[in-house]
Amino acid sequence: MRIVRNIDSLEKLVVHKRVTKNRVAERVAKILKNVGERGDDALIEYTKKFDKVKLLPKELRVSESEVSAAFNDLDAALIAAFKRAIENVTRFYKRQVPKPVKVKEANGKVLCSRYFPLGRVGVYVPAGTAPLVSTVYMAVIPALVAGVKEIVLVSPPRKDKLMNSFILAIASLLKIKEIYRVGGAQAIAALAYGTKTIRKVNKIVGPGNEFVTEAKRQVFGDVDIDMLAGPSEIVIIASKDAKVDYIIADLEAQMEHRNGAGIVITNSRKIIKELRNEKVNGLALRVRTLDEACEAANRIAPEHLEILTRNPAALARKIHNAGAIFLGENTPVALGDYTAGPSHVLPTGGSASFFSSLSVREFLKEVHILDYTKKALQDEVEVLEKIATLEGMVKHIESVKKRLG
Repeated sequence: MRIVRNIDSLEKLVVHKRVTKNRVAERVAKILKNVGERGDDALIEYTKKFDKVKLLPKELRVSESEVSAAFNDLDAALIAAFKRAIENVTRFYKRQVPKPVKVKEANGKVLCSRYFPLGRVGVYVPAGTAPLVSTVYMAVIPALVAGVKEIVLVSPPRKDKLMNSFILAIASLLKIKEIYRVGGAQAIAALAYGTKTIRKVNKIVGPGNEFVTEAKRQVFGDVDIDMLAGPSEIVIIASKDAKVDYIIADLEAQMEHRNGAGIVITNSRKIIKELRNEKVNGLALRVRTLDEACEAANRIAPEHLEILTRNPAALARKIHNAGAIFLGENTPVALGDYTAGPSHVLPTGGSASFFSSLSVREFLKEVHILDYTKKALQDEVEVLEKIATLEGMVKHIESVKKRLG
Protein backbone atom coordinates (compact mmCIF):
# COMPACT_ATOMS: atom_id res chain seq x y z
CA MET A 1 0.00 0.00 0.00
CA ARG A 2 1.46 3.34 -1.04
CA ILE A 3 0.84 6.29 1.31
CA VAL A 4 0.16 9.67 -0.35
CA ARG A 5 0.87 12.96 1.44
CA ASN A 6 -1.89 15.29 0.16
CA ILE A 7 -4.98 15.55 -2.06
CA ASP A 8 -3.07 17.22 -4.92
CA SER A 9 -0.54 14.39 -5.06
CA LEU A 10 -3.33 11.81 -4.95
CA GLU A 11 -5.22 13.50 -7.77
CA LYS A 12 -2.13 13.55 -9.99
CA LEU A 13 -1.55 9.85 -9.40
CA VAL A 14 -5.10 8.75 -10.15
CA VAL A 15 -5.96 11.11 -13.00
CA HIS A 16 -6.80 8.88 -15.96
CA LYS A 17 -5.40 10.03 -19.27
CA ARG A 18 -8.35 10.40 -21.64
CA VAL A 19 -6.05 10.67 -24.65
CA THR A 20 -6.09 7.39 -26.53
CA LYS A 21 -2.81 5.92 -27.74
CA ASN A 22 -2.36 6.66 -31.44
CA ARG A 23 -1.61 3.01 -32.15
CA VAL A 24 -4.96 1.87 -30.76
CA ALA A 25 -6.90 4.68 -32.44
CA GLU A 26 -5.36 3.95 -35.84
CA ARG A 27 -5.96 0.20 -35.63
CA VAL A 28 -9.56 0.73 -34.57
CA ALA A 29 -10.17 3.24 -37.37
CA LYS A 30 -9.01 0.67 -39.93
CA ILE A 31 -11.28 -2.00 -38.45
CA LEU A 32 -14.29 0.32 -38.47
CA LYS A 33 -13.64 1.32 -42.08
CA ASN A 34 -13.18 -2.27 -43.21
CA VAL A 35 -16.36 -3.51 -41.54
CA GLY A 36 -18.27 -0.48 -42.84
CA GLU A 37 -17.20 -1.29 -46.40
CA ARG A 38 -17.09 -5.11 -46.40
CA GLY A 39 -19.62 -6.06 -43.71
CA ASP A 40 -19.87 -9.74 -42.82
CA ASP A 41 -16.70 -10.69 -44.73
CA ALA A 42 -14.67 -8.35 -42.55
CA LEU A 43 -16.34 -9.67 -39.38
CA ILE A 44 -15.39 -13.23 -40.33
CA GLU A 45 -11.80 -12.23 -41.11
CA TYR A 46 -11.34 -10.40 -37.81
CA THR A 47 -12.94 -13.22 -35.82
CA LYS A 48 -10.43 -15.63 -37.37
CA LYS A 49 -7.54 -13.23 -36.74
CA PHE A 50 -8.31 -12.13 -33.18
CA ASP A 51 -10.41 -14.97 -31.72
CA LYS A 52 -8.83 -17.83 -33.71
CA VAL A 53 -12.30 -18.97 -34.78
CA LYS A 54 -13.31 -19.61 -38.39
CA LEU A 55 -16.98 -18.84 -39.02
CA LEU A 56 -19.34 -19.05 -41.95
CA PRO A 57 -21.67 -16.08 -42.51
CA LYS A 58 -24.65 -18.13 -41.31
CA GLU A 59 -22.79 -18.91 -38.05
CA LEU A 60 -22.49 -15.27 -36.97
CA ARG A 61 -25.96 -15.40 -35.44
CA VAL A 62 -26.43 -17.80 -32.54
CA SER A 63 -29.18 -20.32 -33.24
CA GLU A 64 -32.18 -20.95 -31.01
CA SER A 65 -31.03 -24.54 -30.49
CA GLU A 66 -27.66 -23.35 -29.15
CA VAL A 67 -29.43 -21.01 -26.74
CA SER A 68 -31.69 -23.81 -25.54
CA ALA A 69 -28.71 -26.15 -25.11
CA ALA A 70 -27.01 -23.58 -22.85
CA PHE A 71 -29.35 -24.54 -20.02
CA ASN A 72 -27.81 -28.02 -19.99
CA ASP A 73 -24.75 -26.53 -18.25
CA LEU A 74 -26.81 -24.87 -15.50
CA ASP A 75 -28.14 -26.47 -12.35
CA ALA A 76 -31.42 -25.39 -10.76
CA ALA A 77 -29.70 -23.39 -8.02
CA LEU A 78 -27.75 -21.28 -10.51
CA ILE A 79 -30.87 -20.60 -12.60
CA ALA A 80 -32.65 -19.52 -9.42
CA ALA A 81 -29.74 -17.19 -8.60
CA PHE A 82 -29.94 -15.62 -12.06
CA LYS A 83 -33.68 -15.12 -11.68
CA ARG A 84 -33.30 -13.50 -8.26
CA ALA A 85 -30.69 -11.07 -9.57
CA ILE A 86 -32.90 -10.25 -12.58
CA GLU A 87 -35.87 -9.60 -10.26
CA ASN A 88 -33.82 -7.24 -8.07
CA VAL A 89 -32.54 -5.20 -11.00
CA THR A 90 -35.96 -5.07 -12.68
CA ARG A 91 -37.67 -3.94 -9.48
CA PHE A 92 -35.24 -1.04 -9.12
CA TYR A 93 -35.55 0.19 -12.70
CA LYS A 94 -39.34 -0.01 -12.82
CA ARG A 95 -39.36 2.74 -10.20
CA GLN A 96 -37.04 4.87 -12.32
CA VAL A 97 -39.27 5.38 -15.36
CA PRO A 98 -39.79 9.15 -15.83
CA LYS A 99 -43.33 10.48 -16.08
CA PRO A 100 -44.59 12.74 -18.90
CA VAL A 101 -44.85 16.45 -18.08
CA LYS A 102 -47.80 18.68 -19.05
CA VAL A 103 -48.06 22.40 -18.31
CA LYS A 104 -51.24 24.31 -19.18
CA GLU A 105 -51.50 28.08 -18.77
CA ALA A 106 -54.58 30.32 -18.50
CA ASN A 107 -54.19 31.72 -22.03
CA GLY A 108 -54.43 28.24 -23.52
CA LYS A 109 -50.71 27.59 -23.94
CA VAL A 110 -49.91 23.90 -23.45
CA LEU A 111 -46.40 22.44 -23.15
CA CYS A 112 -45.71 18.72 -22.90
CA SER A 113 -42.72 16.48 -22.51
CA ARG A 114 -43.11 12.84 -23.54
CA TYR A 115 -40.72 9.92 -23.62
CA PHE A 116 -40.28 7.36 -26.38
CA PRO A 117 -38.02 4.29 -26.23
CA LEU A 118 -35.17 3.83 -28.66
CA GLY A 119 -36.01 1.40 -31.43
CA ARG A 120 -32.92 -0.80 -31.39
CA VAL A 121 -30.06 -1.17 -28.90
CA GLY A 122 -26.81 -3.15 -29.03
CA VAL A 123 -25.29 -4.61 -25.85
CA TYR A 124 -21.62 -5.60 -25.79
CA VAL A 125 -20.69 -8.36 -23.33
CA PRO A 126 -16.96 -9.08 -22.79
CA ALA A 127 -16.01 -12.76 -22.74
CA GLY A 128 -12.36 -13.10 -21.81
CA THR A 129 -10.96 -15.54 -19.26
CA ALA A 130 -13.93 -14.76 -17.00
CA PRO A 131 -16.98 -13.75 -19.08
CA LEU A 132 -18.97 -10.99 -17.41
CA VAL A 133 -22.32 -12.75 -17.33
CA SER A 134 -23.72 -10.17 -14.92
CA THR A 135 -23.25 -7.49 -17.57
CA VAL A 136 -26.04 -9.10 -19.60
CA TYR A 137 -28.80 -8.35 -17.11
CA MET A 138 -27.18 -5.17 -15.79
CA ALA A 139 -27.13 -3.63 -19.30
CA VAL A 140 -30.26 -5.19 -20.80
CA ILE A 141 -32.84 -4.65 -18.04
CA PRO A 142 -32.83 -0.82 -18.08
CA ALA A 143 -33.47 -1.01 -21.84
CA LEU A 144 -36.29 -3.53 -21.40
CA VAL A 145 -37.95 -1.40 -18.73
CA ALA A 146 -37.65 1.64 -21.00
CA GLY A 147 -39.63 -0.26 -23.63
CA VAL A 148 -36.91 -0.95 -26.21
CA LYS A 149 -38.35 -3.57 -28.57
CA GLU A 150 -35.17 -4.77 -30.29
CA ILE A 151 -32.14 -5.60 -28.16
CA VAL A 152 -29.10 -7.13 -29.83
CA LEU A 153 -26.38 -8.89 -27.85
CA VAL A 154 -22.82 -9.34 -29.18
CA SER A 155 -20.01 -11.26 -27.50
CA PRO A 156 -16.83 -13.03 -28.69
CA PRO A 157 -17.02 -16.79 -29.36
CA ARG A 158 -15.01 -19.47 -27.59
CA LYS A 159 -12.36 -21.44 -29.46
CA ASP A 160 -14.96 -24.15 -30.20
CA LYS A 161 -17.17 -21.52 -31.92
CA LEU A 162 -19.77 -21.70 -29.19
CA MET A 163 -20.85 -18.77 -27.04
CA ASN A 164 -20.51 -18.85 -23.28
CA SER A 165 -23.47 -20.90 -22.06
CA PHE A 166 -24.13 -18.70 -19.01
CA ILE A 167 -24.34 -15.57 -21.17
CA LEU A 168 -26.77 -17.35 -23.48
CA ALA A 169 -28.88 -18.63 -20.58
CA ILE A 170 -29.31 -15.18 -19.05
CA ALA A 171 -30.08 -13.71 -22.47
CA SER A 172 -32.75 -16.37 -22.87
CA LEU A 173 -34.24 -15.60 -19.45
CA LEU A 174 -34.48 -11.97 -20.59
CA LYS A 175 -36.06 -13.07 -23.91
CA ILE A 176 -33.26 -11.63 -26.06
CA LYS A 177 -33.74 -13.09 -29.55
CA GLU A 178 -30.78 -11.61 -31.45
CA ILE A 179 -27.35 -12.80 -30.33
CA TYR A 180 -24.18 -12.69 -32.44
CA ARG A 181 -20.81 -14.37 -31.84
CA VAL A 182 -18.56 -11.44 -32.63
CA GLY A 183 -16.44 -9.26 -30.38
CA GLY A 184 -13.89 -6.47 -30.32
CA ALA A 185 -13.94 -3.25 -32.33
CA GLN A 186 -15.41 -5.20 -35.25
CA ALA A 187 -18.56 -5.93 -33.22
CA ILE A 188 -18.95 -2.23 -32.42
CA ALA A 189 -18.55 -1.43 -36.13
CA ALA A 190 -21.25 -3.95 -37.07
CA LEU A 191 -23.67 -2.47 -34.54
CA ALA A 192 -22.90 1.10 -35.61
CA TYR A 193 -22.93 0.69 -39.39
CA GLY A 194 -24.80 -2.55 -39.99
CA THR A 195 -23.89 -5.55 -42.15
CA LYS A 196 -25.93 -8.01 -44.18
CA THR A 197 -26.44 -10.13 -41.03
CA ILE A 198 -26.44 -7.52 -38.26
CA ARG A 199 -28.73 -4.50 -38.63
CA LYS A 200 -27.60 -1.09 -37.40
CA VAL A 201 -28.66 -0.06 -33.89
CA ASN A 202 -29.48 3.33 -32.35
CA LYS A 203 -27.29 2.96 -29.27
CA ILE A 204 -24.43 0.77 -28.02
CA VAL A 205 -23.91 0.00 -24.32
CA GLY A 206 -21.67 -2.26 -22.30
CA PRO A 207 -18.01 -2.38 -21.16
CA GLY A 208 -15.02 -3.65 -23.11
CA ASN A 209 -11.25 -3.44 -23.50
CA GLU A 210 -9.37 -0.44 -24.87
CA PHE A 211 -10.19 -1.40 -28.47
CA VAL A 212 -13.91 -1.68 -27.77
CA THR A 213 -13.87 1.62 -25.86
CA GLU A 214 -11.98 3.40 -28.64
CA ALA A 215 -14.39 1.96 -31.23
CA LYS A 216 -17.33 3.33 -29.23
CA ARG A 217 -15.62 6.72 -29.12
CA GLN A 218 -15.12 6.77 -32.88
CA VAL A 219 -18.67 5.67 -33.83
CA PHE A 220 -20.35 8.13 -31.44
CA GLY A 221 -22.43 10.43 -33.59
CA ASP A 222 -23.37 7.66 -36.01
CA VAL A 223 -24.97 6.01 -32.98
CA ASP A 224 -25.30 6.95 -29.33
CA ILE A 225 -23.18 5.24 -26.65
CA ASP A 226 -23.50 4.91 -22.89
CA MET A 227 -20.03 6.09 -21.82
CA LEU A 228 -16.31 5.54 -22.33
CA ALA A 229 -15.54 3.12 -19.51
CA GLY A 230 -12.02 2.27 -18.40
CA PRO A 231 -10.54 0.05 -15.66
CA SER A 232 -12.70 -0.54 -12.59
CA GLU A 233 -11.94 1.49 -9.45
CA ILE A 234 -12.91 1.93 -5.81
CA VAL A 235 -12.40 4.73 -3.28
CA ILE A 236 -13.00 3.95 0.41
CA ILE A 237 -13.58 6.73 2.95
CA ALA A 238 -12.79 5.24 6.35
CA SER A 239 -12.97 6.69 9.86
CA LYS A 240 -11.13 5.28 12.88
CA ASP A 241 -14.01 2.85 13.53
CA ALA A 242 -13.68 1.13 10.15
CA LYS A 243 -12.56 -2.49 10.14
CA VAL A 244 -9.26 -2.74 8.30
CA ASP A 245 -9.92 -6.33 7.24
CA TYR A 246 -13.07 -5.12 5.43
CA ILE A 247 -11.05 -2.42 3.69
CA ILE A 248 -8.41 -4.92 2.58
CA ALA A 249 -11.05 -7.41 1.40
CA ASP A 250 -12.78 -4.77 -0.75
CA LEU A 251 -9.49 -3.57 -2.23
CA GLU A 252 -8.50 -7.12 -3.10
CA ALA A 253 -11.91 -7.73 -4.65
CA GLN A 254 -11.39 -4.71 -6.87
CA MET A 255 -7.99 -6.00 -7.96
CA GLU A 256 -9.69 -9.07 -9.46
CA HIS A 257 -10.67 -6.74 -12.31
CA ARG A 258 -8.05 -6.20 -14.99
CA ASN A 259 -6.06 -3.06 -14.05
CA GLY A 260 -8.39 -2.44 -11.09
CA ALA A 261 -7.50 0.51 -8.85
CA GLY A 262 -8.09 1.07 -5.13
CA ILE A 263 -7.76 4.15 -2.91
CA VAL A 264 -8.33 4.60 0.84
CA ILE A 265 -8.96 8.06 2.31
CA THR A 266 -8.96 8.25 6.11
CA ASN A 267 -8.57 10.66 9.01
CA SER A 268 -7.19 7.87 11.17
CA ARG A 269 -3.46 7.53 11.88
CA LYS A 270 -4.15 4.00 13.17
CA ILE A 271 -5.68 2.85 9.86
CA ILE A 272 -2.83 4.38 7.85
CA LYS A 273 -0.35 2.53 10.05
CA GLU A 274 -2.14 -0.80 9.57
CA LEU A 275 -2.49 -0.29 5.82
CA ARG A 276 1.19 0.59 5.45
CA ASN A 277 2.13 -2.96 6.38
CA GLU A 278 -0.40 -4.65 4.09
CA LYS A 279 0.75 -6.22 0.84
CA VAL A 280 -2.12 -4.98 -1.28
CA ASN A 281 -2.00 -2.73 -4.31
CA GLY A 282 -3.49 0.69 -3.85
CA LEU A 283 -3.05 4.19 -2.49
CA ALA A 284 -3.88 5.64 0.92
CA LEU A 285 -4.31 9.29 1.88
CA ARG A 286 -4.56 10.62 5.43
CA VAL A 287 -6.69 13.75 5.82
CA ARG A 288 -7.41 15.88 8.88
CA THR A 289 -11.21 15.65 8.68
CA LEU A 290 -13.90 13.61 6.96
CA ASP A 291 -14.95 16.79 5.14
CA GLU A 292 -11.50 16.77 3.54
CA ALA A 293 -12.08 13.12 2.65
CA CYS A 294 -15.27 14.09 0.81
CA GLU A 295 -13.41 16.86 -1.01
CA ALA A 296 -10.78 14.37 -2.17
CA ALA A 297 -13.41 11.85 -3.26
CA ASN A 298 -15.27 14.51 -5.25
CA ARG A 299 -12.06 15.50 -7.02
CA ILE A 300 -11.31 11.87 -7.93
CA ALA A 301 -14.94 11.19 -9.00
CA PRO A 302 -14.64 7.40 -8.62
CA GLU A 303 -16.72 4.64 -10.14
CA HIS A 304 -17.39 3.07 -6.72
CA LEU A 305 -17.27 4.94 -3.41
CA GLU A 306 -17.56 3.09 -0.09
CA ILE A 307 -18.14 5.08 3.10
CA LEU A 308 -17.08 3.20 6.22
CA THR A 309 -17.88 5.68 9.01
CA ARG A 310 -20.31 5.91 11.93
CA ASN A 311 -22.84 7.96 9.97
CA PRO A 312 -22.20 7.19 6.30
CA ALA A 313 -25.54 8.64 5.08
CA ALA A 314 -24.64 12.08 6.44
CA LEU A 315 -21.29 11.98 4.69
CA ALA A 316 -22.88 10.78 1.44
CA ARG A 317 -24.85 14.03 1.24
CA LYS A 318 -21.54 15.81 0.66
CA ILE A 319 -20.62 13.58 -2.30
CA HIS A 320 -21.72 14.66 -5.78
CA ASN A 321 -19.12 12.95 -7.99
CA ALA A 322 -19.38 9.15 -7.89
CA GLY A 323 -20.85 6.42 -10.06
CA ALA A 324 -22.36 4.61 -7.07
CA ILE A 325 -22.07 5.13 -3.30
CA PHE A 326 -22.06 2.23 -0.84
CA LEU A 327 -22.96 3.06 2.77
CA GLY A 328 -21.66 1.23 5.80
CA GLU A 329 -19.80 -1.98 6.52
CA ASN A 330 -22.65 -4.23 5.35
CA THR A 331 -22.76 -2.78 1.81
CA PRO A 332 -19.64 -3.89 -0.10
CA VAL A 333 -19.21 -3.00 -3.77
CA ALA A 334 -19.66 -6.67 -4.71
CA LEU A 335 -23.40 -6.28 -4.00
CA GLY A 336 -23.63 -3.58 -6.65
CA ASP A 337 -21.69 -5.74 -9.09
CA TYR A 338 -24.19 -8.59 -8.95
CA THR A 339 -27.43 -8.44 -7.01
CA ALA A 340 -28.44 -5.13 -5.44
CA GLY A 341 -30.42 -3.59 -8.29
CA PRO A 342 -28.75 -0.50 -9.83
CA SER A 343 -26.65 -1.35 -12.91
CA HIS A 344 -22.94 -1.94 -12.48
CA VAL A 345 -22.34 -0.13 -15.79
CA LEU A 346 -20.83 2.99 -14.20
CA PRO A 347 -18.59 5.91 -15.22
CA THR A 348 -14.87 5.43 -14.56
CA GLY A 349 -11.63 7.38 -14.82
CA GLY A 350 -12.98 10.55 -13.23
CA SER A 351 -15.90 10.72 -15.65
CA ALA A 352 -18.40 10.42 -12.79
CA SER A 353 -18.07 14.22 -12.62
CA PHE A 354 -20.08 14.43 -15.86
CA PHE A 355 -21.40 10.94 -16.75
CA SER A 356 -24.19 9.07 -14.94
CA SER A 357 -24.65 5.38 -14.27
CA LEU A 358 -26.71 3.39 -16.77
CA SER A 359 -30.40 4.19 -16.33
CA VAL A 360 -33.79 3.88 -17.97
CA ARG A 361 -33.38 7.42 -19.33
CA GLU A 362 -30.39 6.24 -21.38
CA PHE A 363 -32.84 4.33 -23.56
CA LEU A 364 -35.51 7.01 -23.88
CA LYS A 365 -35.83 10.01 -26.18
CA GLU A 366 -37.53 13.06 -24.71
CA VAL A 367 -39.82 14.87 -27.15
CA HIS A 368 -41.29 18.31 -26.43
CA ILE A 369 -44.79 19.15 -27.66
CA LEU A 370 -46.00 22.77 -27.93
CA ASP A 371 -49.63 23.82 -28.46
CA TYR A 372 -50.61 27.55 -28.54
CA THR A 373 -53.90 29.40 -28.88
CA LYS A 374 -53.97 32.75 -30.71
CA LYS A 375 -54.20 34.51 -27.32
CA ALA A 376 -51.07 32.69 -26.11
CA LEU A 377 -49.26 33.60 -29.31
CA GLN A 378 -50.22 37.26 -28.91
CA ASP A 379 -48.96 37.29 -25.33
CA GLU A 380 -45.45 36.35 -26.42
CA VAL A 381 -44.99 38.14 -29.76
CA GLU A 382 -43.40 41.24 -28.23
CA VAL A 383 -40.75 39.26 -26.35
CA LEU A 384 -40.11 37.05 -29.38
CA GLU A 385 -39.73 40.09 -31.67
CA LYS A 386 -37.15 41.76 -29.45
CA ILE A 387 -34.95 38.65 -29.19
CA ALA A 388 -35.32 37.64 -32.86
CA THR A 389 -34.49 41.21 -33.96
CA LEU A 390 -31.35 41.12 -31.83
CA GLU A 391 -30.30 37.95 -33.66
CA GLY A 392 -31.23 39.34 -37.08
CA MET A 393 -33.93 36.69 -37.70
CA VAL A 394 -36.52 38.79 -39.55
CA LYS A 395 -38.35 35.84 -41.12
CA HIS A 396 -38.85 34.34 -37.67
CA ILE A 397 -40.79 37.46 -36.66
CA GLU A 398 -42.80 37.45 -39.88
CA SER A 399 -43.80 33.80 -39.40
CA VAL A 400 -45.41 34.75 -36.08
CA LYS A 401 -47.00 38.07 -37.10
CA LYS A 402 -48.61 36.51 -40.17
CA ARG A 403 -50.77 34.41 -37.81
CA LEU A 404 -51.86 37.51 -35.93
CA GLY A 405 -52.96 39.43 -39.01
